[in-house]
Amino acid sequence: MSYTDGPIIQLTDLTKRYGDRPVLTGLSLTVAPGIHALLGPNGAGKTTLIDILTTLRPHDDGAATVLGLDLATSGADIRRRISVTGQFATVDEVLTGRENLIMMARLLGLSSRAARSRADELLDRFDLAAAADRRASTYSGGMRRRLDLAVSLIWPPEILFLDEPTTGLDAHSRLALWQQIRELAEHGTNVFLTTQYLEEADALADEISVLDHGGIVARGSAAELKERVGGAMLTLLDDDGVVVDEIPTDGSARDLARLTAAVAVDRPGLVVELRRPTLDDAFLQLTGHIGGPATTPEAA
Repeated sequence: MSYTDGPIIQLTDLTKRYGDRPVLTGLSLTVAPGIHALLGPNGAGKTTLIDILTTLRPHDDGAATVLGLDLATSGADIRRRISVTGQFATVDEVLTGRENLIMMARLLGLSSRAARSRADELLDRFDLAAAADRRASTYSGGMRRRLDLAVSLIWPPEILFLDEPTTGLDAHSRLALWQQIRELAEHGTNVFLTTQYLEEADALADEISVLDHGGIVARGSAAELKERVGGAMLTLLDDDGVVVDEIPTDGSARDLARLTAAVAVDRPGLVVELRRPTLDDAFLQLTGHIGGPATTPEAA
């Protein structure tokens, strides 16, 4: 769906400060079409970067293009070609799901008939048709997020920006939203999402960038980031399931046989498991932070 032959996002030495506090410090990043996840600990600057890329906030220094357009001079053109969904659903809870969609469609310039048609299409697509004429205030958290996403797609964007899209959702709702995001990408919509859920980045992203201390500290596919940690580990656990030791292994049958034979002789009471590196391991090694959802809001 993108009309640019190059990267959909190009950032060079991007900086942003709030007073004397630096938030983004010489950030450089090239984003190819597909699903790109920006992974980072709380306070790393993820939301600030989303605000800049969606023209909600200016950057201080550096160069930035979105869909080949300069952020500093082509904000209006960029806004016509992108859409954004923030961390929390912004639907009008007094209106029904259908009314929310029709209202936004009319604000975007669709005729009354086209707005109703588009609303019906999106209600079906996001499994909200049965609740279309209920007030949004009666919706569950997952339903509100799906309605919020549907509103973002009234006018199909070339890039959909999602800022921590599954914050506060239960596991079932999170998985359902992941499927919706995958389907959007399969139909040609580029997705740029921020997340602190490591499994979310692992499950969705074609490529992941890790943001820490205002800059990109690593990038690559989930598999490539895991490989940076090292090989598999033979994990030794006591009867209570507590890890008492980890032994590096190349994962081959010969090496595993040698190591387990030694453990059987020296530590016969321990349980042996083979553990491969996870994205959590890579995140901890790259940032010094343990992965997981935030406990405090990002300072801005």
